[in-house]
Amino acid sequence: MAVVTTKAIVLSSLKYSDTSLIVKCYTEQEGIKSYIIKGILKAKKGGIKIAYFQPLTQLTLVANHSSKSSLHTLKEVQILNPYKTIYRDIVKQSVVLFLSEVLSNSIQEEEKNADFYNYLEASLTWLDVHDKMANFHLLFLLNTSRFLGFYPDTTETSIYGFDLLNGSFSESITDKNVISGNELYQFKKLLGINFDSIENVSFSKNERQLVLQIIIRYFELHLDGFRKPKSLQILETVFN
Repeated sequence: MAVVTTKAIVLSSLKYSDTSLIVKCYTEQEGIKSYIIKGILKAKKGGIKIAYFQPLTQLTLVANHSSKSSLHTLKEVQILNPYKTIYRDIVKQSVVLFLSEVLSNSIQEEEKNADFYNYLEASLTWLDVHDKMANFHLLFLLNTSRFLGFYPDTTETSIYGFDLLNGSFSESITDKNVISGNELYQFKKLLGINFDSIENVSFSKNERQLVLQIIIRYFELHLDGFRKPKSLQILETVFN
């Protein structure tokens, strides 16, 4: 048993028995970790609060990490970067619910990846302080593919198709995993940009949904066991 102090981002929380939660976090120090928090659902003052474990909350944890169990325990929890708008804005709430579900399905590694952690932290902080964020989730997911190992190869972008399975541009546009035409045109709008220029990218509601469907398909092709997020439908209703 090792006592570890680490920053962490909440990916999911699941009720366990009548009084407890199992919380999955992406930690800065040790990658994916799951914690059982006994008695948290009982009404009591002080201690660790259930409000700390909303989707994608940024925390500082002092935890007991066991080498003999996949479920660990928490000694102390503090909110690290309190969000000002995310949990008050229904659209942002829907976005973080969706993204937490995708990340929970996507990140498997129990190993440190400081660059990925820093990206998640900076992206969520950006979302909290910006209002024009209708395309945020698209760029967030595309950038996430870089840390998961399958970001599109952009060395040759003038070809007429993009092969989702190989992650590269393709001269063949007949393969079922190759996008072309309008699908490719909309997808390419996201390549090579950062969050500060995302508001300059123009998508209609239908185009935004199309690009999101392409990205979800891209994740499905590259991640074993990836499931289409249940919250996808909620997300599609909040953007006009």
